[in-house]
Amino acid sequence: MTGTAPVPFTADDYKARMERAARQAADAGLAGLLVAPGPDLVWLTGYAPPAVTERLTLLLLAAGREPVLVVPTLEAPDAEKATGAPALTLRDWTDGKDPYALTAALLDGRGRFGVSDNAWALHLLGLQQALPGTSYVPLTEALPMLRAVKDAAELERLAAAGAAADAAFEEIRNVRFSGRRESEVAADLAALLRRFGHAQVDFTIVASGPNGANPHHEAGDRRIERGDMVVLDFGGLKDGYGSDTSRTVHVGEPTEEERRVHDLVREAQEAGFRAVRPGAACQDVDRAARAVIAGAGYGEYFIHRTGHGIGVTTHEPPYMIEGEERPLVPGMCFSVEPGVYLPGRFGVRIEDIVTVTEDGGRRLNETEREMVIVD
Repeated sequence: MTGTAPVPFTADDYKARMERAARQAADAGLAGLLVAPGPDLVWLTGYAPPAVTERLTLLLLAAGREPVLVVPTLEAPDAEKATGAPALTLRDWTDGKDPYALTAALLDGRGRFGVSDNAWALHLLGLQQALPGTSYVPLTEALPMLRAVKDAAELERLAAAGAAADAAFEEIRNVRFSGRRESEVAADLAALLRRFGHAQVDFTIVASGPNGANPHHEAGDRRIERGDMVVLDFGGLKDGYGSDTSRTVHVGEPTEEERRVHDLVREAQEAGFRAVRPGAACQDVDRAARAVIAGAGYGEYFIHRTGHGIGVTTHEPPYMIEGEERPLVPGMCFSVEPGVYLPGRFGVRIEDIVTVTEDGGRRLNETEREMVIVD
């Protein structure tokens, strides 16, 4: 089961994104944006180079100017096929020529530019040498909310990715856990995500027993035993958009304490979800979830933020964390994932992706949040 194909993005969609990005850059006092291969380039143009190499590929955006994509000549035919290509101008360069001189001629020689976070230092230093009067700031710092508010088509893809992850959980809860290695269950999860339409699996955390106290534990050779709590956290990309969900299951009957901690995390997750509404600060979501856990005496064991944004990557702004006062806006999508981690014993995490609506929030994951017993 992979579901129906999503409505494709159009050249007009990418044109609107590039115009909005250039406008936001100007509003932030920037001369423009320099976007290297990676998720920002895909989101803005639909173009992903066939391979990321030392050859310069760079999208130049500035308000009031047509977007320009600088590409190596040998990759220009692929760039021309990108859906967003009709909304920009291609400028190609051949091996043996200086791509920085070509790019410098298109930029304000004394401007301050936002640069995508994954741009190579090699290329940034090359531009600085060609234009010593320029300065640069990371895109996440300059325009952290550039991709944060999703349109209807993006929300549809995120919802489909969430439903596919839910389907994977409904299947994995029926497999045998006891006596198997964490890595074997993780492989099952990865196969299920692909079966339900994921083109890319980013992570399949299977953290059993004491390993559950490590939020980013990598599935290993530990054999899962009866009596173990098992944290499952998994996700990836489906049709270019992310999934990320966590559920904590128990092999056999739990102890009273294990059930109590699981119920506590479930209550905290619900509190975080109920704090989602337009105009609320990102930190309000974190505060709501954290207050439940701290109030029960487990505050020191909740050791990470409550959530992160999700879109064309599985982790991106906004972040649900103390000190983030940015207001929630309809169309934002992020995780709500409180947890309790008891060193040497067990951990519990429950996570849904949530989108902000006009009057509150909507979950994109709907699998059971009560404790699930597995064999």
